[in-house]
Amino acid sequence: MTALDVIVAYLDDELDIDGFDDYGPNGLQVPGATDVARVATGVSANLATLEAAAELRAELVIVHHGLFWDFHRRALTPTLARRLRLLLEREISLAGYHLPLDAHPRHGNNALLADALGCVEVVPFGAHRGRPIGVSGRFGDDGIEATELIARVRGATAREPLWLDYGPPRVRSIGIVSGAAASSLSEAVSTGLDAFLTGEPSEHVLGDAREAAVHFIAAGHYATETRGVRRLGELVAARFGVEHHFIDVPNPI
Repeated sequence: MTALDVIVAYLDDELDIDGFDDYGPNGLQVPGATDVARVATGVSANLATLEAAAELRAELVIVHHGLFWDFHRRALTPTLARRLRLLLEREISLAGYHLPLDAHPRHGNNALLADALGCVEVVPFGAHRGRPIGVSGRFGDDGIEATELIARVRGATAREPLWLDYGPPRVRSIGIVSGAAASSLSEAVSTGLDAFLTGEPSEHVLGDAREAAVHFIAAGHYATETRGVRRLGELVAARFGVEHHFIDVPNPI
């Protein structure tokens, strides 16, 4: 077993959580057992994820979307109370890492997506609250067919993406910002990229992508954000010798 504080301190430092202006707290959100033998990871701290972690007898759950957000009311709703009650009664700790996990150059959602798509020359992209949280990359001098890019996105996310096919037939460059980042399409346009990939679309992107002649791809908020938190679990397991389980709670959004 490893002390909870040791694991959390390692993740906090690795992800540079103090360097981000986020929408809620990063790091430990709910303290539980002081020692950890089993870690569960998942995208969101919903009841399905937490119940699965309890079934696994995990002492620590690490998620991308935690329980507390600046845009939520400052009171316990019945939904939040149920989630907290389960954690507290079972002495399960919860840690959440949001923007720091999107942005990490090796373990982040966007860096791992770029790797899965076969990008090279990967650099920071997607300015948000003073820091880039995504990446952009290239597909070599000749690029790849747009249909091949969509096949790679489909394979990387295990779902059929929404594809607004307004870009060039061969794609040489792409911007990637996971989750709900449709607004970053404008940065992809201004930097001359051929394509932009995120999780969720917004109404305005159809006209924007068509008029800028850029491919817009929305592959699912959940589906674009499974890789980072799974990687955190793998890192913790390898470093501290604890057991790790990724909890998949599929979400079509």
